Amino acid sequence: MDQTTTAASLAAAPFADGRAPLLEIERVSKRFSTGTLALQGIDLRVGRHQFVSLLGSSGCGKSTLLRMIAGLGTPSAGTIRWPDEAGNARGKMPEVSFVFQEPTLMPWARVINNVDLPLRLAKVPKADAQERARRALASVGLSGFERAWPRELSGGMKMRVSIARALVTRPRILLMDEPFAALDEITRLKLNNDLLELWQRENFTVVFVTHSVFESVFLSQRIVVLAPRPGRIWTEIAVDAPYPRDLRFRTSTHYAECCEQAAHALEASMTEGEPA
Repeated sequence: MDQTTTAASLAAAPFADGRAPLLEIERVSKRFSTGTLALQGIDLRVGRHQFVSLLGSSGCGKSTLLRMIAGLGTPSAGTIRWPDEAGNARGKMPEVSFVFQEPTLMPWARVINNVDLPLRLAKVPKADAQERARRALASVGLSGFERAWPRELSGGMKMRVSIARALVTRPRILLMDEPFAALDEITRLKLNNDLLELWQRENFTVVFVTHSVFESVFLSQRIVVLAPRPGRIWTEIAVDAPYPRDLRFRTSTHYAECCEQAAHALEASMTEGEPA
């Protein structure tokens, strides 16, 4: 790990490839109607085809921030922008898909109909919608399960269906809210590997919420550590390991060092108050 950036310098940091960011969050705060200040002064820029993890303890506002990015909530203060390729701040919100903590599948519908639902809602012709759903299922390793019912699937398979449903719309940004937290360790590691393969192949951007230091280091190019009460960016850590990542990276000294740095940052965010 060769870089740690404080929140104060985060928004100003240029991208190495010279491209305009896909997403800009400027001084965003969120106060709920109860009076609780969930987020305060969030500054964050996410580049095109980046993999960014939001790491923090429960109650630090990770999911709240993710929902506002998706348009499922509005900031109390600040701005969320989607610059176009030329850097124009008035660009349109791109195609966004959201994967929740639970698969949220319709138990009365077969797998293929769970996956093609966003397309049917968008009035895509049935034949086209089902063909795209089949391809999405194939991309997550579920060819042959199109006619299965959700009750016939394992927890990991249900989450794969949820990811396929998110990918079927061909999003430019995939938002994932602790999608693997409830799974056993073996399934979680396998889905981490599969997610990275999909990300590299399909060329979308990922913003990924997690409590896990180990998961954030394995997956991410950037780890944004949030401090609680109110939620705010404590620090950002760059993970400089190349892709593809596999068991050799997980068992390497470099991975252990990255995890140690992220763990120290997470602990400091919960115990030390404002960063220096």
